[in-house]
Amino acid sequence: MIERVVVRRGVYHDPVAVMLASRDARSIEGVRHVAAGMGDPLNLVVLRVRHGYNLDGSGRLGPEDLIIGVRADTEEKAERAVAVVEHTLAERHGGREVVDVGPYVFAGQRRGNGVIRPIEWRPATRPEAAPVLARLAPHAERIARANDVVVQRMQEARPLLVGVGTAGELLQGMTARTFLHAGPPIDWPEMCGPMRGAIIGAAIFEGLAANPGDAIQQAESGQFEFAPGHERAALGPMAGVVSYSMPMWVVENDARQNRAHITFSEGQDEIVRFGGFRPAVIERLHWMRSVLLPVLAAVVAALPTPLDLRALCAGAVEMGDEVHNRNRAATSLLLRTLAPVLVELDQPKTVVAEVARFIAGNDYFHLNLSMASAKATADAASGVEHSTIVTTLARNGTEFGLRTSGTGDRWFTAPSSEIDGLYIPGYTPADANPDMGDSTITETIGLGGFALAGAPAVTNWAGCTADDAVRATLAMYDITWAESTNYRIPALGYRGAPLGIDCRKVVETGILPACDTGIAHREPGVGHIGGGTVRPPIAPFVAALEDLAKLG
Repeated sequence: MIERVVVRRGVYHDPVAVMLASRDARSIEGVRHVAAGMGDPLNLVVLRVRHGYNLDGSGRLGPEDLIIGVRADTEEKAERAVAVVEHTLAERHGGREVVDVGPYVFAGQRRGNGVIRPIEWRPATRPEAAPVLARLAPHAERIARANDVVVQRMQEARPLLVGVGTAGELLQGMTARTFLHAGPPIDWPEMCGPMRGAIIGAAIFEGLAANPGDAIQQAESGQFEFAPGHERAALGPMAGVVSYSMPMWVVENDARQNRAHITFSEGQDEIVRFGGFRPAVIERLHWMRSVLLPVLAAVVAALPTPLDLRALCAGAVEMGDEVHNRNRAATSLLLRTLAPVLVELDQPKTVVAEVARFIAGNDYFHLNLSMASAKATADAASGVEHSTIVTTLARNGTEFGLRTSGTGDRWFTAPSSEIDGLYIPGYTPADANPDMGDSTITETIGLGGFALAGAPAVTNWAGCTADDAVRATLAMYDITWAESTNYRIPALGYRGAPLGIDCRKVVETGILPACDTGIAHREPGVGHIGGGTVRPPIAPFVAALEDLAKLG
């Protein structure tokens, strides 16, 4: 087997173009593996650690350097693969850049790639309205009043960070053998690979299992209890697994005193929430419990006032986050708030520095807080009779589930969707698990994919364009009940984000909620392999309306 690593310095390429160029090179017979990407920190870890490419002789590498790793049967095949990657990138260079301003013409015409013949096109005919809409029509005024109440509760919600602790201390019904998970209810036989991997990792962390095989045997024999986090006032990103000793944030809605709990963010790459369970993953969890938890407990207790997460998220949205898959501004604002208290703690300097580095080095550190903030907001709006507004969107990697205010705790489910994604070097859609995680709770309150227009940097991570992001957000106004008074999008003239997903509008228009999401490998123990956008299935929205229609 021949291994070749080629570095092209100072030749930045769009990550979508690099992904497509890698795909072209993989199609060559005799080419066993291709992993190409820009030299950002995550890609360097993936190329070195996961794929085992030797970069030692490449010197210092940065985000402007292109790295091409190839394994092939012969030198000739390896050289051809590298050539195909470079040729495809040269052909696509500038394909996602602004090249002109003026009358619209196809890029192919400008570049002389042959004659483009326009054809007549029109949007597909809207499908016939679901019969359930007609059955609900006579109750429109009653539904409108209920939806007004739901949205008002969402607008009034003011989530505050009020504490930290372990799941066993904070959550009712939590035992040493209880494992909470993302999405609607599911048992071990139906769990996807990364969900199983997260359970394995949590069982080893808790000392319940000595190794992965032991954890699997106990899970298969019914020795563990599984339950959705959403049913225990908790939630988590991706696999969303919560075990007894895991540290958790406590967020309280000051307007109605309801609470939400969520784990601390572990960072990126191979972590429990993406199904990881290697020794380094478990060691990190132990450090979070023994070091990070007591430090953050002291910091939160010493804050002069509880941290206003609504205000922090609103500020981050104005700075280019949508606080789902971009939290760089939010994490910076959070650290800015915590740092003055952190440095004054009666703790060794080495511990303070270690905690500060962990937070500063993890752009997703705030994600978990934005999710808990969103849940505290959405839960406050639950239980309003006759309302058609969604209060939960969640996925467990096997099924997507939603809950509405008018139907309370009942889940409406369908198979999880495939993700339209951008993959990190060496991975393809064939490696991806279907959609997974509780983080779409952010979309229920107008953030995440609903605020994508204000977060153009996400598009480079999700494989779409800034224009796509604006169109996605504008479409969400067609399926929501109101506009947020708290979260405003600068790129849209500070228009309030679309708020309150109305199942009736989803079914009537056929427009599905726009969600952005991470991508986990379908096998347990691998981890994060990309990010993208996803649309949930429409069937649960119809089913929720059917249930509401029965209730009269």
